[in-house]
Amino acid sequence: MNDTQAVEALAKDIVAIRKEISKVIVGQNDIVEQLLISLFAQGHCLLVGVPGLAKTLLIRTLAQTMQLKFNRIQFTPDLMPSDITGTEVIEDNVSTGQKNFRFVKGAVFSNIVLADEINRTPPKTQAALLEAMQEHSVTANGVTYRLEEPFFVLATQNPIEQEGTYPLPEAQLDRFMFNLWLDYPSLEEEIAIVQATTTEKKVTPTQILSIESILKYQELVRKIPVAQNVVEFAVHLVRSTRPSTTKSSIVKEYLSYGAGPRASQYLILGAKSRAAMNGRFTPSVEDIKAVAEPVLRHRIVTNFSAEAENITASHIIATLIKEL
Repeated sequence: MNDTQAVEALAKDIVAIRKEISKVIVGQNDIVEQLLISLFAQGHCLLVGVPGLAKTLLIRTLAQTMQLKFNRIQFTPDLMPSDITGTEVIEDNVSTGQKNFRFVKGAVFSNIVLADEINRTPPKTQAALLEAMQEHSVTANGVTYRLEEPFFVLATQNPIEQEGTYPLPEAQLDRFMFNLWLDYPSLEEEIAIVQATTTEKKVTPTQILSIESILKYQELVRKIPVAQNVVEFAVHLVRSTRPSTTKSSIVKEYLSYGAGPRASQYLILGAKSRAAMNGRFTPSVEDIKAVAEPVLRHRIVTNFSAEAENITASHIIATLIKEL
């Protein structure tokens, strides 16, 4: 199969995956698309939403359609780094009588890891995910263990309850490709949800993709060419968020600091992934615009003036796109 055929095959598989997910999940089409974009671009997602919006069910269903191993980690104040990465235990060798150390893998050794309420655990434990997210490996007592590929972290935060939370440091936030906001369902969707979940009938989605297919599509996304004007648009957009280099008055007035170079990289990767998922062989400026908000909104920091005047990061990003 050549690259052209692979792009066409990916577009068909995406349609099939959406169909299977819709058997279990009502609505949330944009969130599903952004999760898939991030997965094929080899990124991670930070999902913000109130409890009860089927975040765990959505990720579990996504894993079922793709032959992926799924683990959920409930982050709590007493969670230890070893609970995530794994720990060494002493093991007796019955035949020789010797004692040996054996590494027991933690919950991070999975294809899809749901870090539930990640901001409820102290920074030391949050940092246990840093190496895994960036290097796709875990180091214990000087030994490095590779994680299974594909590896995809989805972390959730609760926007309402602020007591007992530890804000994620900027270094960790920057490692998430997308920041997704999950909203309440519409009236029609909520009626459909209640009707579908209060009966004895259970629906199991059909597996569409194998691990080998996913890895092949991830490699394909990296190979997709990007026109010079698209790259320049992405870089100009990111640079326009920085108060020190921008000409935009809204940035100078309402932002403390802007996004770094990793934002430009994720804009291009997200655009490539979105184009391929739609059966196109190169991304356009419209693809950059489509992924700009989830890529940028957790990388720009508003100041007191923005909070006082209720100016959000999303509003600033939309304004910058119009100005370019």
